[in-house]
Amino acid sequence: MSWKEIAAAVLENERVLLRPLSADDRASIHSIAMDPEIWRYFVTRIGTEAEFDTFFDGTLAEHEDGRRAVYHITDKRSGRVAGSMSFGNMDERDLRIEIGWSWLSREFQGHGVNRWAKYLLMGHAFEQMHAERVQFRTDVLNEQARRALRNIGAAQEGVLRSFNVMPGGRRRDAVFYSVLRNEWPQVKQRLSARSEASAGG
Repeated sequence: MSWKEIAAAVLENERVLLRPLSADDRASIHSIAMDPEIWRYFVTRIGTEAEFDTFFDGTLAEHEDGRRAVYHITDKRSGRVAGSMSFGNMDERDLRIEIGWSWLSREFQGHGVNRWAKYLLMGHAFEQMHAERVQFRTDVLNEQARRALRNIGAAQEGVLRSFNVMPGGRRRDAVFYSVLRNEWPQVKQRLSARSEASAGG
């Protein structure tokens, strides 16, 4: 099976459920996506119904044609939709994949949902897809995302200056992080220990 076939799978642990995005998810993520604060560091801006429809339709199209594997995230403690995250830039030849396009309701930011979603995706990438490298990138100004990446054990690699244009015209510097296959066992052990320590909280 190809990466495009393997990537989109149902993944879950005691904290989060990730499943491939479907057309039926339009309504469930609408209210989350309409919060403008979520998109502060994104190249996407959503402020109108038309912008949401363009965003959702484009995301679903990329998922269905295999350019990305887009996940719908549910917080299992509350049973509520938390947001979305994706595999993208899937280079099966070089065994390299990117986790990103991550956005969560403010209600679920800082409560472990991001960490456990990335934990499941990294596990899927390394253990089922046999990736050698999982990479992440974010706006160099996005300190919250950078802190979260450090917290999951990703190593900062460098900054690509003037990487892309942002709404409003600012040129974004992108900072890259990664976890390599030989680092995954230690990263997994550390995150699993944190999961056990916080299971009752």
